[in-house]
Amino acid sequence: DEEVSSVGITTPGDLDSKRFNQWMSQLLQTKGTDIFRMKGIVSIAGRPERFVFQGVHMLFDGRPDRNWGAEPRRNQLIFIGRNLD
Repeated sequence: DEEVSSVGITTPGDLDSKRFNQWMSQLLQTKGTDIFRMKGIVSIAGRPERFVFQGVHMLFDGRPDRNWGAEPRRNQLIFIGRNLD
C-alpha cells in the first residue's frame, strides 16, 4: 500500500512529561486509526531511567526501563501507519 509509511523522530535532551502526554494523547485522538504501530524511548525530565513505550492503533503501553547512566539522554520515536506526515 503506497499510503503506508514510517515517521521517525529523534531529538536530544529531556521531555516535559505533561507536555509529552498531552502531545501523545492528541496524536492518538487525531491519527490513532492511521497509526498501525509505534514505539520509542524517551527521556523524561527529572527521571533517571529511560521510558519505553509501544502501541498499536490507539492502544499505548509504556514503562520505566534501565537508568540512562552515562549514555546521552535522547528521544527516539517511530510511527508506522497510513497518511503520516
